[in-house]
Amino acid sequence: MSEDEQLDGDELDCLDLLEETPGILRGLMRELTEDDAKWKPAPDRFSVAEVLAHLSHSEGHCYRTRVDRFLSDELPEFEPDEAQMFLDLYRDADPEDAFDHFEEQREINVEFLRTLPRSAGERRAMHREAGEITLQQMLHEWSMHDLGHIRQIAELVRARKHLHAAGKLGESYDLKP
Repeated sequence: MSEDEQLDGDELDCLDLLEETPGILRGLMRELTEDDAKWKPAPDRFSVAEVLAHLSHSEGHCYRTRVDRFLSDELPEFEPDEAQMFLDLYRDADPEDAFDHFEEQREINVEFLRTLPRSAGERRAMHREAGEITLQQMLHEWSMHDLGHIRQIAELVRARKHLHAAGKLGESYDLKP
């Protein structure tokens, strides 16, 4: 086994995906104007800007806070993360500012997570809905959270930038942005 393979095996799971998320999002948003980013497919649906504000907010106020508590407390207790509680924070978000803040926080968080031994993944917490969880399980949930919002932003980009421009070729697509 090479030294690189050994080092990779000593890391927590999911760190590569967490590190790549900002780049994936940047690629999806490359052709969006600010108006596109603030477009909502329906009043009760999120815009790209609101999704970015949510990602930025949850990066520091949910995930990093939980990581720190996993490491400092014995069996800390976590409330469920409820995005709906923070809609007012997201409503008038500037998409570029929200993304920049998210990207900066994510870089710091992944760098920190890469310093932790794999054994840190076994640290435990009590989640009010899920029961006892490990840090590693939370990293997998964090990755699922990212993937869900990547999918959501991709669907918003499809609906805003490409559906109508595809003309009759777009009629067979059943988008749910």
